[in-house]
Amino acid sequence: MTDLTSLFTDLVRLETRLYNVLDTRLKAEHDLPMGQFEFLRFIAASGTSRVYDLAQQMAITVGATSKAVDRLEAAGRVRRTANPHDRRSSLVELTPAGTEILAAATPAVEAELKTWLGSVLPAENLEQLGSMLSMLRQRAEIDRRTDRAEPRT
Repeated sequence: MTDLTSLFTDLVRLETRLYNVLDTRLKAEHDLPMGQFEFLRFIAASGTSRVYDLAQQMAITVGATSKAVDRLEAAGRVRRTANPHDRRSSLVELTPAGTEILAAATPAVEAELKTWLGSVLPAENLEQLGSMLSMLRQRAEIDRRTDRAEPRT
């Protein structure tokens, strides 16, 4: 029987170490923290995003997301505009500078992931791992207990 607590520990420690190596490289080569890279990547994939949608995707609070967007906006990497359909929210999109830094940084991320994952596991195992992690993530995302929701007042 698999020790699920040990499995969880391995998963968390692997994620932490991979995040650290990616963050260090991106900061050194592109002056771009890994957290900002993740935001830029999601915004690029979705075109325009509400701050709330970013918070859901990143599994953090709306307040933390808004602060992250503030930093990206101050760096000139995103533009925040009023949401014409909901005045309480704003829309976030990449600027040309955001698109440029994302394109420049993506090969570094891919190279590190190839080193740490792709060179260790055969392609078939990577496919299986990807499918299993996706399934587990989807399960977690439908359960409200996993949300980092703002406290309700």
